[in-house]
Amino acid sequence: MSKYTRREFVKILGAASALGALGWPLSSLGLTRSPGRVVIIGGGYGGATCAKYIRKLAPGIEVTLVEQNKNYVTCPFSNTVIGGLKNIDEITHSYDTLQKKHGVTFVNDMATEVDPGKKTVKLKGGKTLQYDKLVMSPGVEFIWGGIEGYDEKASEKLPHAWKAGAQTTLLRRQLEGMKDGGTVIICAPDNPYRCPPGPYERASLISYYFKQHKPKSKVIILDRKDKFSKQSLFVGGWEALYPGMIEWVSKSAGGTVVRVDTKKMEVENDNGFVYQGDVINVIPPHRAGTIAQRTGLADKSGWCPVNQTTFESTLHKDIHVIGDSALAGKMPKSGYAAGSQGKVCAAAVVAELGGLKMPEPSYVNTCYSLVGPKYGISVAAVYRLTDKGITPVKGAGGGSPKDADETFRKIEAVFAQGWYDSTVADMFK
Repeated sequence: MSKYTRREFVKILGAASALGALGWPLSSLGLTRSPGRVVIIGGGYGGATCAKYIRKLAPGIEVTLVEQNKNYVTCPFSNTVIGGLKNIDEITHSYDTLQKKHGVTFVNDMATEVDPGKKTVKLKGGKTLQYDKLVMSPGVEFIWGGIEGYDEKASEKLPHAWKAGAQTTLLRRQLEGMKDGGTVIICAPDNPYRCPPGPYERASLISYYFKQHKPKSKVIILDRKDKFSKQSLFVGGWEALYPGMIEWVSKSAGGTVVRVDTKKMEVENDNGFVYQGDVINVIPPHRAGTIAQRTGLADKSGWCPVNQTTFESTLHKDIHVIGDSALAGKMPKSGYAAGSQGKVCAAAVVAELGGLKMPEPSYVNTCYSLVGPKYGISVAAVYRLTDKGITPVKGAGGGSPKDADETFRKIEAVFAQGWYDSTVADMFK
């Protein structure tokens, strides 16, 4: 059974939204003087949330958000576009309110170089920004060539759709154009990677589309892991909704894809067995975002080590790294986790610039997945900082019951939409 009640869950979310978990009610931190300039690179869940909450906590701090995309397309709920439940416009969001309501300066450009010594950020458009504190939330960079034959050009035929936008709509068009009776192959990466349950939600919603329109088709998941996030909940949903339509091949069973061929539309596993697909979705291995790599913020793991109290880099002073790029203890690389880190980082930045004491941080993650439009599943966790880093609090969280009935799954699907709406509002409204 679930370890948390819905009422308790709402309280957790409310506390996180108000930074109450940090012991800082918003009304008590109205710093109106200008103690510094903060530049934030990356306007996703981590960066946008951090920008908003710095301004809410300390309106005197100048906050500049640098984002190369004019609008933000969320990775959460992008699978609903691929499965035909929503269109891309429904998961596309503007930065207007961040600017007009919260006073964030939005710069639609790409950061190309950071000088930690001079505390400057160079932009592709030619401008240079000066900062006192820099926050990086650059997402992930794909390791092109990590799978033989899969480079950026190959992704135009075998889409990854792991950065929402054009790739999302490309994969959707390929599914629409596929014959009934065809096969979709999803190549799932090894840990760690962005959005651990994402490949399995994708398989689910593709199968929903097939069940309605192409019932002879199937989905094969070739996995570099022997277990995956929410596995028992997903498998239970597949058995209930799509019997015989989804095949999961674990690492031990030959799920590790080592080569792809875009011309023959085939993938090869580490045993030399070849699978052919009509549509192939390759999710390549990834690491910390490009600008973090260029700045020297990543270690040999490919990710960025940080002080997990403040998210300040352990490699460069006055640069904080949040979201998918950061090594944040046991927190998953998820949108909600990035938003939680953004709030903690906002508090740390305000504390350091304003001469305040940084309270003990608390972190939250919750994740909803749709197995079908009326079948939702979820997990949630609360984290604390220990001598082992950011660690889940035992008993503070839980997941959907494995034996839940149809009514419960429908309610969870409604909650999933509410979860999405509330997280987006927390970033942009």
